[in-house]
Amino acid sequence: MQIDVFTLVPHAFAWLTEQRPVAAVLGAGLELRLFNYRDTTPLRAGQVDDAPYGGGAGMVLRVDVVAAALDAVYGGVPEHRVVALTPQGRQLDQPLVEELAADERLTLLSARFEGFDERVLEHLVTDPISIGPYVLSNGDLPAMVLIDAVARLLPGALGGEESAREETFSAELNGGFEYPHYTRPAEFRGWRVPDVLLSGNHGRNAAWRREESRRRTGARRS
Repeated sequence: MQIDVFTLVPHAFAWLTEQRPVAAVLGAGLELRLFNYRDTTPLRAGQVDDAPYGGGAGMVLRVDVVAAALDAVYGGVPEHRVVALTPQGRQLDQPLVEELAADERLTLLSARFEGFDERVLEHLVTDPISIGPYVLSNGDLPAMVLIDAVARLLPGALGGEESAREETFSAELNGGFEYPHYTRPAEFRGWRVPDVLLSGNHGRNAAWRREESRRRTGARRS
C-alpha cells in the first residue's frame, strides 16, 4: 500500500515512522511518502495560505497551492482516493479504516488553522474525513491517527494475525468493545485476576471473554 501525505510540516511524521505498527511495515507492505506544499507552491516566498474572503480570523490553505502540489506529484488530480482531514468530514470508525486499508493507494491532505479553501473539498477531494467532533489546530494529528489505524491492519504490522482479530470494534466481537485483559501478578494489593482466567480451561476463558465483551459494550453504549 502507498500512502502520500501533503502537509506543511513533513518532519512531524518522523516519530510515527519509528514506532510500531508503521515501522513494522514500512518498506514492506507500506510506502509512506511526505510532500510539503511549500515545495511546489506557485506563490512567492513559499506562501501557501491567505486571508478568507468576506473577512474573519485565521488563514485558509489556497486551492491553487493544493492543486499545484497534486499536479507536481500526479500530473493532475489523482484517480485514487484523496482524503482531506477536516472536522466536517465523515467520522473515522473501524469499518471505514478497513475500507481504506483495502486500497492500494491513498492520498491524505492536511491543512492548518482555518482549513481548506472550499474548492479543494469540492473538486480535489473524494473523502473528507474527521477523527472526532472537535477542532484541532492542524490536520497532521488526524492524518497520523488514520495512518496508524490503517497500518496496523496490514500484514506483519502486529506480529501475528490474532492480534487484530479479537479487538474493539472487530467483526469477531460483533463490533463491540474488547474484553478485559490481565497479566502477572495474579494478585496485587488484594486485586485479583478473575479465577476463570487462571483455570487453564480455554473453553471457559472464551465464554467469559465473549460475555465480558457483551456486558462492557452494553454498559458503555447505554
